[in-house]
Amino acid sequence: MSFQIPRGTQDILPGEVEKWQLIEEKAKELCRKYNYHEIRTPIFEYTELFQRGVGDTTDIVQKEMYTFKDRGDRSLTLRPEGTASVVRSFVQHKLFGEAQQPTKLYYIGPMFRYERPQKGRTRQFVQFGIEALGSNDPAIDAEVMALAMELYQKLGLKHLKLIINSLGDNDSRTAHREALVDHFKPVVNELCEVCQNRIHTNPLRILDCKKDRNHPKMHSAPSILDYLNDSSRTYFENVKAYLDELNVAYEVDPTLVRGLDYYNHTAFEIMSEAPGFGAITTLSGGGRYNGLVEEIGGPETPGIGFAMSLERFLVALEAEQIDLPVQRGIDCYLVSLGEEPKKRSMSILHDLRNAGLTADRDFLDKKMKAQFKAADRLSAKYVLVLGEDELDKGIINVKDMGTGEQVEVQIGEATKYIVEQLEGGSHS
Repeated sequence: MSFQIPRGTQDILPGEVEKWQLIEEKAKELCRKYNYHEIRTPIFEYTELFQRGVGDTTDIVQKEMYTFKDRGDRSLTLRPEGTASVVRSFVQHKLFGEAQQPTKLYYIGPMFRYERPQKGRTRQFVQFGIEALGSNDPAIDAEVMALAMELYQKLGLKHLKLIINSLGDNDSRTAHREALVDHFKPVVNELCEVCQNRIHTNPLRILDCKKDRNHPKMHSAPSILDYLNDSSRTYFENVKAYLDELNVAYEVDPTLVRGLDYYNHTAFEIMSEAPGFGAITTLSGGGRYNGLVEEIGGPETPGIGFAMSLERFLVALEAEQIDLPVQRGIDCYLVSLGEEPKKRSMSILHDLRNAGLTADRDFLDKKMKAQFKAADRLSAKYVLVLGEDELDKGIINVKDMGTGEQVEVQIGEATKYIVEQLEGGSHS
Protein backbone atom coordinates (compact mmCIF):
# COMPACT_ATOMS: atom_id res chain seq x y z
CA MET A 1 0.00 0.00 0.00
CA SER A 2 1.26 3.46 -0.92
CA PHE A 3 0.64 6.20 1.68
CA GLN A 4 0.11 9.87 0.86
CA ILE A 5 -0.15 12.86 3.20
CA PRO A 6 -3.69 14.10 4.00
CA ARG A 7 -5.16 16.76 1.71
CA GLY A 8 -4.31 20.26 2.86
CA THR A 9 -1.00 19.30 4.49
CA GLN A 10 2.54 19.40 3.17
CA ASP A 11 5.99 17.93 3.67
CA ILE A 12 8.62 20.65 3.94
CA LEU A 13 11.80 19.04 2.66
CA PRO A 14 15.50 19.93 3.03
CA GLY A 15 16.29 22.74 0.60
CA GLU A 16 12.94 24.38 1.35
CA VAL A 17 12.80 24.10 5.14
CA GLU A 18 15.78 26.44 5.46
CA LYS A 19 13.55 29.30 4.26
CA TRP A 20 11.08 28.55 7.05
CA GLN A 21 13.92 28.43 9.58
CA LEU A 22 15.23 31.81 8.42
CA ILE A 23 11.80 33.47 8.78
CA GLU A 24 11.37 31.91 12.23
CA GLU A 25 14.85 33.05 13.32
CA LYS A 26 14.20 36.61 12.08
CA ALA A 27 10.84 36.66 13.89
CA LYS A 28 12.44 35.51 17.16
CA GLU A 29 15.29 38.00 16.78
CA LEU A 30 12.82 40.84 16.22
CA CYS A 31 10.73 39.80 19.23
CA ARG A 32 13.85 39.93 21.42
CA LYS A 33 14.46 43.50 20.25
CA TYR A 34 10.89 44.46 21.16
CA ASN A 35 11.06 42.52 24.47
CA TYR A 36 8.48 39.86 23.59
CA HIS A 37 9.00 36.41 25.09
CA GLU A 38 8.11 33.03 23.61
CA ILE A 39 5.19 31.00 24.92
CA ARG A 40 4.37 27.42 23.85
CA THR A 41 0.83 26.13 24.35
CA PRO A 42 -0.72 22.71 23.59
CA ILE A 43 -1.70 21.88 20.02
CA PHE A 44 -5.15 20.84 21.27
CA GLU A 45 -7.38 22.44 23.89
CA TYR A 46 -10.89 21.91 25.23
CA THR A 47 -13.35 22.84 22.50
CA GLU A 48 -15.17 25.34 24.71
CA LEU A 49 -12.07 27.54 24.84
CA PHE A 50 -12.36 28.30 21.13
CA GLN A 51 -16.15 28.53 21.23
CA ARG A 52 -15.88 31.22 23.90
CA GLY A 53 -12.58 32.77 22.87
CA VAL A 54 -12.98 32.84 19.09
CA GLY A 55 -16.77 33.20 18.98
CA ASP A 56 -19.71 30.93 18.17
CA THR A 57 -20.70 33.03 15.16
CA THR A 58 -17.33 32.84 13.38
CA ASP A 59 -16.63 30.66 10.35
CA ILE A 60 -13.75 29.11 12.28
CA VAL A 61 -15.99 27.71 15.03
CA GLN A 62 -18.95 26.93 12.80
CA LYS A 63 -17.17 25.34 9.84
CA GLU A 64 -13.42 24.93 10.18
CA MET A 65 -12.40 23.36 13.50
CA TYR A 66 -10.93 19.87 13.86
CA THR A 67 -12.90 18.64 16.87
CA PHE A 68 -12.89 15.14 18.38
CA LYS A 69 -13.76 13.24 21.53
CA ASP A 70 -11.00 11.71 23.62
CA ARG A 71 -11.30 8.42 25.51
CA GLY A 72 -12.79 10.25 28.46
CA ASP A 73 -15.58 11.57 26.20
CA ARG A 74 -14.20 15.13 26.47
CA SER A 75 -14.47 17.37 23.41
CA LEU A 76 -11.06 18.56 22.22
CA THR A 77 -10.10 20.74 19.27
CA LEU A 78 -6.83 21.19 17.39
CA ARG A 79 -6.06 24.88 17.83
CA PRO A 80 -7.31 26.92 14.84
CA GLU A 81 -5.53 30.10 16.01
CA GLY A 82 -3.14 31.15 18.75
CA THR A 83 -4.71 33.99 20.73
CA ALA A 84 -7.30 32.01 22.72
CA SER A 85 -4.65 29.53 23.91
CA VAL A 86 -2.23 32.30 24.89
CA VAL A 87 -4.95 34.13 26.83
CA ARG A 88 -6.02 30.89 28.52
CA SER A 89 -2.42 30.35 29.64
CA PHE A 90 -2.14 34.00 30.75
CA VAL A 91 -5.20 33.49 32.97
CA GLN A 92 -4.37 29.98 34.21
CA HIS A 93 -0.84 30.90 35.28
CA LYS A 94 -1.87 34.33 36.62
CA LEU A 95 0.63 36.19 34.46
CA PHE A 96 -1.46 39.30 35.10
CA GLY A 97 0.02 39.24 38.62
CA GLU A 98 3.62 39.61 37.40
CA ALA A 99 5.29 42.89 38.36
CA GLN A 100 6.38 43.71 34.82
CA GLN A 101 3.40 44.68 32.68
CA PRO A 102 2.22 44.57 29.97
CA THR A 103 2.89 40.87 29.41
CA LYS A 104 4.45 40.65 25.94
CA LEU A 105 4.39 37.18 24.36
CA TYR A 106 4.98 35.56 20.97
CA TYR A 107 4.37 32.09 19.55
CA ILE A 108 5.27 30.08 16.45
CA GLY A 109 3.56 26.81 15.69
CA PRO A 110 1.09 24.75 13.69
CA MET A 111 -2.62 25.63 13.56
CA PHE A 112 -5.43 23.62 11.98
CA ARG A 113 -8.49 24.69 9.98
CA TYR A 114 -10.66 22.60 7.70
CA GLU A 115 -10.93 24.82 4.64
CA ARG A 116 -10.43 24.50 0.90
CA PRO A 117 -6.69 24.13 0.27
CA GLN A 118 -5.10 26.62 -2.13
CA LYS A 119 -1.72 28.21 -2.66
CA GLY A 120 -0.49 29.63 0.63
CA ARG A 121 -3.52 28.29 2.52
CA THR A 122 -3.40 24.78 3.98
CA ARG A 123 -5.33 22.83 6.58
CA GLN A 124 -2.26 22.57 8.77
CA PHE A 125 -0.38 25.86 8.66
CA VAL A 126 2.32 27.58 10.68
CA GLN A 127 1.42 30.82 12.41
CA PHE A 128 3.64 33.40 14.06
CA GLY A 129 1.87 35.80 16.37
CA ILE A 130 2.37 38.21 19.23
CA GLU A 131 0.09 39.21 22.10
CA ALA A 132 0.55 42.22 24.40
CA LEU A 133 -1.71 41.95 27.46
CA GLY A 134 -2.27 44.56 30.14
CA SER A 135 -2.01 47.95 28.42
CA ASN A 136 -4.65 50.37 27.13
CA ASP A 137 -2.01 52.66 25.65
CA PRO A 138 -2.59 53.31 21.91
CA ALA A 139 1.21 53.38 21.58
CA ILE A 140 1.32 49.60 21.96
CA ASP A 141 -1.20 49.22 19.12
CA ALA A 142 1.27 51.11 16.94
CA GLU A 143 4.18 49.02 18.24
CA VAL A 144 2.41 45.76 17.34
CA MET A 145 1.73 46.96 13.78
CA ALA A 146 5.28 48.30 13.41
CA LEU A 147 6.73 44.94 14.48
CA ALA A 148 4.64 43.07 11.90
CA MET A 149 5.62 45.46 9.12
CA GLU A 150 9.29 45.35 10.12
CA LEU A 151 9.44 41.55 9.88
CA TYR A 152 8.11 41.57 6.33
CA GLN A 153 10.41 44.41 5.33
CA LYS A 154 13.50 42.85 6.93
CA LEU A 155 13.15 39.90 4.58
CA GLY A 156 12.80 42.13 1.55
CA LEU A 157 9.08 42.61 0.91
CA LYS A 158 8.28 46.01 -0.61
CA HIS A 159 4.75 45.76 -2.04
CA LEU A 160 2.99 46.05 1.30
CA LYS A 161 -0.05 47.98 2.48
CA LEU A 162 -1.16 48.40 6.08
CA ILE A 163 -4.95 48.85 6.38
CA ILE A 164 -6.37 50.03 9.71
CA ASN A 165 -9.81 50.67 11.15
CA SER A 166 -11.45 51.22 14.52
CA LEU A 167 -14.28 48.98 15.68
CA GLY A 168 -14.84 51.26 18.68
CA ASP A 169 -15.75 50.37 22.24
CA ASN A 170 -18.89 48.45 23.25
CA ASP A 171 -21.15 51.52 23.11
CA SER A 172 -19.90 52.45 19.64
CA ARG A 173 -20.29 48.90 18.39
CA THR A 174 -23.83 48.64 19.77
CA ALA A 175 -24.87 51.82 17.97
CA HIS A 176 -23.23 50.64 14.74
CA ARG A 177 -24.77 47.19 15.08
CA GLU A 178 -28.28 48.69 15.27
CA ALA A 179 -27.56 50.81 12.21
CA LEU A 180 -26.35 47.76 10.27
CA VAL A 181 -29.47 45.77 11.18
CA ASP A 182 -31.69 48.64 10.00
CA HIS A 183 -29.64 48.93 6.80
CA PHE A 184 -29.66 45.26 5.77
CA LYS A 185 -33.07 44.20 7.10
CA PRO A 186 -35.06 45.39 4.04
CA VAL A 187 -32.90 43.22 1.72
CA VAL A 188 -32.06 40.36 4.08
CA ASN A 189 -33.74 37.81 1.76
CA GLU A 190 -31.35 38.83 -1.03
CA LEU A 191 -28.32 37.91 1.08
CA CYS A 192 -26.72 34.48 1.40
CA GLU A 193 -28.00 32.09 4.05
CA VAL A 194 -24.99 32.74 6.30
CA CYS A 195 -25.59 36.51 6.25
CA GLN A 196 -29.29 36.00 6.90
CA ASN A 197 -28.26 34.36 10.16
CA ARG A 198 -25.55 36.93 10.86
CA ILE A 199 -28.04 39.79 10.88
CA HIS A 200 -29.33 38.38 14.19
CA THR A 201 -26.01 37.18 15.65
CA ASN A 202 -23.19 39.44 14.37
CA PRO A 203 -24.25 41.88 11.63
CA LEU A 204 -20.73 43.37 11.47
CA ARG A 205 -19.58 40.11 9.86
CA ILE A 206 -21.93 40.70 6.91
CA LEU A 207 -19.39 43.29 5.72
CA ASP A 208 -16.80 40.51 5.52
CA CYS A 209 -18.93 38.22 3.33
CA LYS A 210 -17.28 37.07 0.10
CA LYS A 211 -20.54 35.95 -1.57
CA ASP A 212 -22.44 39.20 -1.04
CA ARG A 213 -19.57 41.67 -1.39
CA ASN A 214 -20.95 43.06 -4.69
CA HIS A 215 -24.47 43.62 -3.34
CA PRO A 216 -25.36 47.36 -3.66
CA LYS A 217 -26.20 47.55 0.05
CA MET A 218 -22.61 46.61 0.89
CA HIS A 219 -21.27 49.81 -0.66
CA SER A 220 -23.76 52.03 1.14
CA ALA A 221 -23.52 50.30 4.55
CA PRO A 222 -23.10 52.67 7.51
CA SER A 223 -19.46 53.18 8.49
CA ILE A 224 -18.32 52.32 12.00
CA LEU A 225 -16.29 55.55 11.96
CA ASP A 226 -19.54 57.54 11.95
CA TYR A 227 -20.63 55.80 15.16
CA LEU A 228 -17.47 56.15 17.24
CA ASN A 229 -18.07 57.98 20.49
CA ASP A 230 -15.63 60.65 21.65
CA SER A 231 -13.34 58.30 23.62
CA SER A 232 -13.16 55.76 20.75
CA ARG A 233 -12.47 58.50 18.21
CA THR A 234 -9.71 59.97 20.41
CA TYR A 235 -8.17 56.51 20.85
CA PHE A 236 -8.09 55.92 17.10
CA GLU A 237 -6.58 59.36 16.44
CA ASN A 238 -3.82 58.57 18.95
CA VAL A 239 -3.09 55.23 17.27
CA LYS A 240 -2.68 57.02 13.94
CA ALA A 241 -0.47 59.68 15.54
CA TYR A 242 1.87 57.01 16.92
CA LEU A 243 2.06 55.28 13.53
CA ASP A 244 2.98 58.64 12.02
CA GLU A 245 5.66 59.05 14.70
CA LEU A 246 7.09 55.65 13.69
CA ASN A 247 6.92 56.54 9.98
CA VAL A 248 4.67 53.53 9.35
CA ALA A 249 2.46 54.24 6.33
CA TYR A 250 -1.18 53.16 6.56
CA GLU A 251 -4.60 53.56 4.98
CA VAL A 252 -7.89 53.79 6.88
CA ASP A 253 -10.56 51.40 5.56
CA PRO A 254 -13.89 51.75 7.43
CA THR A 255 -15.12 48.44 5.94
CA LEU A 256 -12.32 46.40 7.50
CA VAL A 257 -13.61 43.91 10.05
CA ARG A 258 -11.78 40.96 11.55
CA GLY A 259 -13.08 37.41 11.39
CA LEU A 260 -13.01 36.84 15.14
CA ASP A 261 -15.65 38.04 17.58
CA TYR A 262 -13.28 39.35 20.23
CA TYR A 263 -11.94 42.44 18.42
CA ASN A 264 -12.70 46.04 19.40
CA HIS A 265 -11.01 49.40 18.85
CA THR A 266 -7.99 48.93 16.54
CA ALA A 267 -8.25 46.38 13.74
CA PHE A 268 -5.66 45.99 10.99
CA GLU A 269 -4.51 43.87 8.08
CA ILE A 270 -1.30 43.82 6.08
CA MET A 271 -1.82 43.18 2.38
CA SER A 272 0.50 42.25 -0.47
CA GLU A 273 0.21 44.42 -3.56
CA ALA A 274 2.75 42.37 -5.49
CA PRO A 275 1.69 41.62 -9.09
CA GLY A 276 0.60 38.02 -9.44
CA PHE A 277 0.20 37.43 -5.71
CA GLY A 278 -3.40 36.25 -6.13
CA ALA A 279 -6.94 37.30 -5.32
CA ILE A 280 -6.61 36.88 -1.55
CA THR A 281 -4.09 39.58 -0.71
CA THR A 282 -4.13 39.47 3.10
CA LEU A 283 -0.80 38.45 4.63
CA SER A 284 -1.65 38.96 8.29
CA GLY A 285 -4.07 40.69 10.59
CA GLY A 286 -4.83 41.53 14.14
CA GLY A 287 -6.25 44.06 16.51
CA ARG A 288 -7.28 44.95 20.01
CA TYR A 289 -9.38 42.51 22.03
CA ASN A 290 -10.32 44.15 25.34
CA GLY A 291 -12.78 41.75 27.01
CA LEU A 292 -11.29 38.44 25.87
CA VAL A 293 -9.40 37.82 29.12
CA GLU A 294 -12.64 38.22 31.13
CA GLU A 295 -14.45 35.90 28.69
CA ILE A 296 -11.87 33.20 29.49
CA GLY A 297 -12.18 33.68 33.25
CA GLY A 298 -9.53 36.26 34.06
CA PRO A 299 -9.65 39.81 35.42
CA GLU A 300 -10.40 42.81 33.21
CA THR A 301 -7.30 43.04 31.03
CA PRO A 302 -6.84 44.83 27.70
CA GLY A 303 -4.92 43.10 24.93
CA ILE A 304 -3.74 43.47 21.36
CA GLY A 305 -1.98 41.14 18.94
CA PHE A 306 -1.60 39.87 15.41
CA ALA A 307 -0.93 36.60 13.60
CA MET A 308 0.73 35.85 10.29
CA SER A 309 0.85 32.69 8.22
CA LEU A 310 4.35 31.62 7.21
CA GLU A 311 2.87 29.96 4.11
CA ARG A 312 1.42 33.29 2.96
CA PHE A 313 4.74 34.98 3.79
CA LEU A 314 6.57 32.58 1.46
CA VAL A 315 4.03 33.11 -1.34
CA ALA A 316 4.58 36.87 -1.05
CA LEU A 317 8.36 36.41 -1.23
CA GLU A 318 7.91 34.27 -4.33
CA ALA A 319 5.61 36.88 -5.92
CA GLU A 320 8.29 39.55 -5.40
CA GLN A 321 10.97 37.12 -6.63
CA ILE A 322 12.96 37.42 -3.40
CA ASP A 323 15.51 34.67 -2.84
CA LEU A 324 16.08 34.38 0.90
CA PRO A 325 19.75 34.40 1.97
CA VAL A 326 19.64 30.94 3.54
CA GLN A 327 22.81 29.15 4.55
CA ARG A 328 23.66 26.54 1.95
CA GLY A 329 26.53 24.07 1.85
CA ILE A 330 28.90 22.87 4.54
CA ASP A 331 32.29 23.97 5.79
CA CYS A 332 34.22 20.72 5.38
CA TYR A 333 34.00 17.33 3.69
CA LEU A 334 36.40 14.52 4.57
CA VAL A 335 37.65 12.23 1.81
CA SER A 336 39.36 9.13 3.20
CA LEU A 337 40.96 6.17 1.42
CA GLY A 338 41.82 2.92 3.23
CA GLU A 339 40.53 1.33 6.40
CA GLU A 340 42.78 3.12 8.91
CA PRO A 341 42.24 6.60 7.38
CA LYS A 342 38.46 5.95 7.45
CA LYS A 343 38.62 5.17 11.17
CA ARG A 344 40.80 8.20 11.87
CA SER A 345 38.51 10.47 9.83
CA MET A 346 35.76 9.93 12.40
CA SER A 347 37.76 11.59 15.18
CA ILE A 348 38.79 14.42 12.81
CA LEU A 349 35.13 14.87 11.90
CA HIS A 350 34.26 15.00 15.59
CA ASP A 351 36.91 17.68 16.23
CA LEU A 352 35.64 19.81 13.35
CA ARG A 353 32.06 19.64 14.62
CA ASN A 354 33.14 20.42 18.18
CA ALA A 355 34.76 23.58 16.82
CA GLY A 356 31.37 24.66 15.49
CA LEU A 357 31.97 23.74 11.85
CA THR A 358 29.50 21.89 9.63
CA ALA A 359 31.27 18.77 8.47
CA ASP A 360 30.48 15.42 6.86
CA ARG A 361 32.17 12.42 5.22
CA ASP A 362 31.38 9.46 3.00
CA PHE A 363 29.43 6.58 4.58
CA LEU A 364 28.91 4.49 1.41
CA ASP A 365 32.52 3.34 0.80
CA LYS A 366 32.77 5.34 -2.43
CA LYS A 367 35.86 5.77 -4.58
CA MET A 368 37.87 8.98 -4.26
CA LYS A 369 36.35 10.60 -7.37
CA ALA A 370 32.82 9.89 -6.16
CA GLN A 371 33.67 11.33 -2.73
CA PHE A 372 34.83 14.57 -4.38
CA LYS A 373 31.55 14.66 -6.34
CA ALA A 374 29.67 14.33 -3.06
CA ALA A 375 31.67 17.26 -1.64
CA ASP A 376 30.68 19.31 -4.71
CA ARG A 377 27.00 18.45 -4.31
CA LEU A 378 27.17 19.59 -0.70
CA SER A 379 28.97 22.82 -1.72
CA ALA A 380 31.75 22.12 0.75
CA LYS A 381 34.11 25.06 1.27
CA TYR A 382 37.03 22.78 2.14
CA VAL A 383 37.81 19.16 1.33
CA LEU A 384 40.20 17.27 3.63
CA VAL A 385 41.90 14.26 2.02
CA LEU A 386 43.38 11.51 4.19
CA GLY A 387 45.00 8.39 2.71
CA GLU A 388 47.43 5.77 4.03
CA ASP A 389 50.51 7.83 3.08
CA GLU A 390 49.16 11.00 4.73
CA LEU A 391 48.24 9.08 7.87
CA ASP A 392 51.77 7.63 8.10
CA LYS A 393 53.22 11.16 7.85
CA GLY A 394 50.67 12.63 10.31
CA ILE A 395 49.38 15.11 7.75
CA ILE A 396 46.14 15.79 5.90
CA ASN A 397 45.61 17.59 2.58
CA VAL A 398 43.25 20.57 2.80
CA LYS A 399 41.81 21.87 -0.46
CA ASP A 400 40.07 25.25 -0.69
CA MET A 401 37.24 24.51 -3.11
CA GLY A 402 36.81 28.20 -3.91
CA THR A 403 40.37 28.88 -5.03
CA GLY A 404 41.57 25.35 -5.80
CA GLU A 405 44.57 25.93 -3.51
CA GLN A 406 45.76 22.83 -1.61
CA VAL A 407 48.04 22.67 1.43
CA GLU A 408 49.39 19.99 3.75
CA VAL A 409 48.52 20.46 7.41
CA GLN A 410 49.37 18.44 10.50
CA ILE A 411 46.35 16.29 11.37
CA GLY A 412 46.15 17.78 14.86
CA GLU A 413 46.21 21.33 13.40
CA ALA A 414 43.60 20.79 10.65
CA THR A 415 40.62 22.08 12.65
CA LYS A 416 42.48 25.16 13.86
CA TYR A 417 43.70 25.89 10.31
CA ILE A 418 40.21 25.76 8.78
CA VAL A 419 38.69 27.86 11.57
CA GLU A 420 41.38 30.51 10.99
CA GLN A 421 40.79 30.44 7.22
CA LEU A 422 37.03 30.85 7.62
CA GLU A 423 37.34 33.60 10.24
CA GLY A 424 39.97 35.39 8.16
CA GLY A 425 37.60 35.44 5.20
CA SER A 426 40.24 34.01 2.87
CA HIS A 427 37.76 31.57 1.39
CA SER A 428 36.20 33.02 -1.73
